[in-house]
Amino acid sequence: MQNNQVIVESPAKAKTIEKFLGNGYKVLSSYGHIRDLKEKSFSVDVKNHFAPIYEVPADKVKLVNDLKKEAKKADMVWLASDEDREGEAISWHLYEVLQLQPEHTKRIVFHEITKTAILKAIEHPRHIDINLVNAQQARRVLDRIVGFELSPILWKKIKPSLSAGRVQSVAVRLIVEREREVQAFVSEASYKVTAIFTNAGGTEIRAELGRRFKTEAEAQVFLQSCGQAVFAIEDITTRPMKKSPAPPFTTSTLQQEAARKLGYTVAQTMMLAQRLYENGLITYMRTDSVNLSDLALSTSQEAIVSRMGEKYVHIRHFTTKTKGAQEAHEAIRPTYMSNETIEGTAQERRLYELIWKRTLASQMADAELEKTTATISISGHEDKFIAVGEVLTFDGFLRVYKESYDDEMEPEGEMRLPSTLEVGQSLEYKEITATERFTQAPFRYTEASLVRKLEELGIGRPSTYAPTISTIQQRGYVEKGNREGTERQYKILSLQGGKMSESTKVELTGSEKAKLLPTDVGIVVNDFLKEYFPQIMDYNFTANVEKQFDEIAEGEKKWTDVMELFYEDFHPLVEKTMSSKSEHKVGERILGTDPTSGKQVSVKIGRYGPVVQIGSADDTEKPRFAQLQKEYSLETITLEEALGLFRLPRVLGESDGKEVSVGVGRFGPYVRYDKLFVSIPKTMDPLTITLAEAEELIHEKQNAAAKRVIKTFEENPDLQIMNGKYGPYISYEKKNYKIPENIEAADLTLNACFKVIELQKEKAETRKIRSTSRRKE
Repeated sequence: MQNNQVIVESPAKAKTIEKFLGNGYKVLSSYGHIRDLKEKSFSVDVKNHFAPIYEVPADKVKLVNDLKKEAKKADMVWLASDEDREGEAISWHLYEVLQLQPEHTKRIVFHEITKTAILKAIEHPRHIDINLVNAQQARRVLDRIVGFELSPILWKKIKPSLSAGRVQSVAVRLIVEREREVQAFVSEASYKVTAIFTNAGGTEIRAELGRRFKTEAEAQVFLQSCGQAVFAIEDITTRPMKKSPAPPFTTSTLQQEAARKLGYTVAQTMMLAQRLYENGLITYMRTDSVNLSDLALSTSQEAIVSRMGEKYVHIRHFTTKTKGAQEAHEAIRPTYMSNETIEGTAQERRLYELIWKRTLASQMADAELEKTTATISISGHEDKFIAVGEVLTFDGFLRVYKESYDDEMEPEGEMRLPSTLEVGQSLEYKEITATERFTQAPFRYTEASLVRKLEELGIGRPSTYAPTISTIQQRGYVEKGNREGTERQYKILSLQGGKMSESTKVELTGSEKAKLLPTDVGIVVNDFLKEYFPQIMDYNFTANVEKQFDEIAEGEKKWTDVMELFYEDFHPLVEKTMSSKSEHKVGERILGTDPTSGKQVSVKIGRYGPVVQIGSADDTEKPRFAQLQKEYSLETITLEEALGLFRLPRVLGESDGKEVSVGVGRFGPYVRYDKLFVSIPKTMDPLTITLAEAEELIHEKQNAAAKRVIKTFEENPDLQIMNGKYGPYISYEKKNYKIPENIEAADLTLNACFKVIELQKEKAETRKIRSTSRRKE
């Protein structure tokens, strides 16, 4: 029997595929890329047509040697990595590094891991598509050039350890610009007028005036005039409406809906989707196609008919609108539509059910509604009240799935109008209310809405959204956070029984959760790159680069030509910027003068983050620095707030002959007592905290620390028995060792402690050996 070796990129995928292949097939994993650009060097030979300099990382050398041995034994090697550009590059690297021969090598692709798909792929093998490989190389090399040449400029001009990236920098720009829109936004008030009317039968009708009033005075005049007005139904229109389902999921829409409906981060969604795909439960999860195969359409129809009947079926052929769609040629869907649920973790099950419902709904009948609009006239006025009602006459796809919305797209509620309404019918007002409403600031981005914006601008592709969003947070340019909001008063004018009344209520405004917020470092880096590298930060340029990658993938452009054109413009800018000198440090902002010393007060990015500085390097005395606390921003901090930071550290007094002081550090304000540091809670002000309050905090920490220590040993003070979150443990030489449950911690002798340490070390070593052997398998 022929000896076939199949190589995929993950062990989970290998395990699933092995189930479908008979004897004569051995499935191995490359654990992702086996070769990449050298990590700590430029690794691009610019003079030699941008030739990438690849290396096999040290942790992959043994794996590569094992794969080589297995490949030599095989009659045929099947390269079965994913069908996108990254997967094609993995296959190409395997072909090159393992020194495979064309007559003994075949490339197969599939977008679902099912027996039918795998066997069909083996029946229709192809060669490695070098155009797809080159598109991946172009992205990898271009991003390396940008990162490697821009990062040293950021180190020199702003702060050490910073880095830049082509797509990431543009994503940060979007977040910075949105933040500035929010900060610059000035809310405008207007008055929204609503009314409750009753007809002769006493049925209530709720309606809204067709316009809003700009001032309270205008709203008052209108309400007063309504006191004597006559109200009547002037017109009633009823028309049928239909709502159609959304297409099946693409990578982008799955990330958005999973965030809205399930609360998953973009990275979390991709990790779970990868698991579902590798276990053969869904199709490939990196795609910008909304197309479904004929098999998927027929199995969806069967599932709908069996659960709800023929009238719920409406087969649709969705087409991909995204220009340059280059990933898998089918939407994300379950591999078997008959499986409504799956076995797996709770998170995997929830994501699978979301995909199943969306796929099923896309092939279901439209929801049918009846929309009724009643126009109510006001005697002596041209203004009209409008009452709207919607009735769902057939639920259709809504029986299974309803699409969620971001803050920016919140749908209006639905209500029913009474069936007894007639044109000419008189109405009595029960209450007419003018409520003060305010225009809303733009919403900050969530991970999901940022993905939608990047896709809308043509920036990035399905494989890049999750790593881009993770990277900008890891680099400290953006953080996910909440805005508590502020209380705001609003007025309500009410007309009831011919009498006017006025009241004031309070609402919370500006409250946002899990939004992407730019850090001071992110803002400074963004502004610097926009000033000196406008091309890199330009949305159209970044989107155009993606189009060029698509053209390379189609074989329409040579990838090295694209690199040449980019580098001709980019590299001279790098050299010019690196040698330029500026009067002020990048991002520095002068706040004014310190009234005590007469020296300049400024804010800037220091070596360890944002700082306030009194004085300058030219002064005879050294400048004084204070770390900027989290509640302040370089862009908005005032001179008074900045000077307040220098009121710390302050000495409160002595306790048991040792000094007690208050200071502020990277993690906020603290009390210092000898070598003990205690964080000051948010409820206390570090500028007004008393000695007695500080001593209370010190005693609380000392008591908590005492409870943590179960036992110490005079003969070996480095070893302690501690009480931890998950039970007692031994602390020795900066390492922790769990104490078995059947042993009483307080009774342990020093020798017994060392026996427990040895036991835990042996267990850890056994686990390591097992893990290594599993990876080899």
